[in-house]
This record gives sequence, C-alpha cells and structure tokens, in this order.
Amino acid sequence: MVYRRTHQVVRRLAARRSNILTAARDAAAEGGMAAVQIAPVASRANVAAGTVYRYFPSKADLISELIADVSRDELASIRRAADAAPGPMSALAAAITTVAVHVIMHRKLSWGILAEPVDVDVSHQRIASRREIAVEIGQRIEAAMRANHLPSQDTALAATAVIGALHEALVGPLAPEGLDDPIKMRDAVQTVSLLALRAVGVMDARARGLVVQASLLPVKAAAMSG
Repeated sequence: MVYRRTHQVVRRLAARRSNILTAARDAAAEGGMAAVQIAPVASRANVAAGTVYRYFPSKADLISELIADVSRDELASIRRAADAAPGPMSALAAAITTVAVHVIMHRKLSWGILAEPVDVDVSHQRIASRREIAVEIGQRIEAAMRANHLPSQDTALAATAVIGALHEALVGPLAPEGLDDPIKMRDAVQTVSLLALRAVGVMDARARGLVVQASLLPVKAAAMSG
C-alpha cells in the first residue's frame, strides 16, 4: 500500500520547515552567519538537531535556503512597491528605495546574505539571489526606457551597477557609522537612491522628487514593523 500524506501532515511539515528557517534567520540577524549552526537553530525552533537535518541535510543546505528565503521576501517587497507606483519612473524609484530600505533595516542579515565569510560554500545561491534582484531592477529600467523617460543603455549592466552601489554604500566595509538612527537611515536611503537614479539618466530635479516620494513611507513602515 502506498502511503499518502494528508493535507494536515503536509501543512505540519511545511510549518516545521518554515519555523526552522525563521530560527536561522533570527540567528543570522542577531549574530551574523557565524551564528547559523545546526544545534542552536534547532534549539530556537524547538526541535531536535536531527529534525533540522531531515529538512536540511547539511549546514550548507540550511544557509543556502536561508539566503534564498530572505531574497524571495526582498524580491516580493520590491515588486509590490514597484507595482503600486503610478508610472514606470515612480516604479523604478520605488524598486530602488525598497532595496535600500531592506538593506539598511537589516544590515547584519544583509551582510550575511551578501558577503560575510562562511565555512561552507554558498556562493551559487548568493549569486543566484542577487541576480534575481538585479533582473527585477533591470526590468524597471527597461520599462522607463520604453516610455522614453531614460536614455538608451545596457539595462542588465546598469541594474548590476545600481545593486552594487546600494549594497556597498549601506552594508559594505566602507558603509558610514550611525545608521541605526532613523534620521540617518532616511538620509542614507535618499542619498543612495538619488545617486542610483541619476546614474541611469534621471534629471536631478525629477530624481529628487521621486526619491522623497518613494523613500519616506518604506522607511517609516519598516521602522514600525521592526
């Protein structure tokens, strides 16, 4: 007889897997990727270490899925913000500022996802996740180009450069100090978002208006949810 999982069992297994990933995310947010170890994550999730291994056969699998999970959430936030915007230029500004807000509100986790050294190989997932977000930004640049709001350019290269600038400026080794302060957060988000829009060809006055409109609400909402 073939055993078939009931919907209740499937839901329970999915919930347990989600709890483990949440525990791993919380650990990384507090202590960086070095804190994502099987036993402590199991303790946070209130399961045995063996249970974690049933879902994630190795630490590399757990961290890779954590990277993918965080990146999926970020990508969904970018799309929601851009899709709610009234036009392609506003959508591009919303997408860029959402990346900046996500990074600045979760700096330790973002650094862990992007580049923090780990003792297992997760480079493939890191690159794949970053590429998905760059593709989304590239599509928003292309939409603005088609509407004749931006000059012709290599959208893939431009999007990669924009993502690199946002990440390096906000979580890289040269990121400024004091970004826990809400006013400094807002100013940093607006500065890097303005730089990104100027870089792809938005005139300064319009870029400023787009950035102010796009960045104030996400920062406020993120601060309230945090």
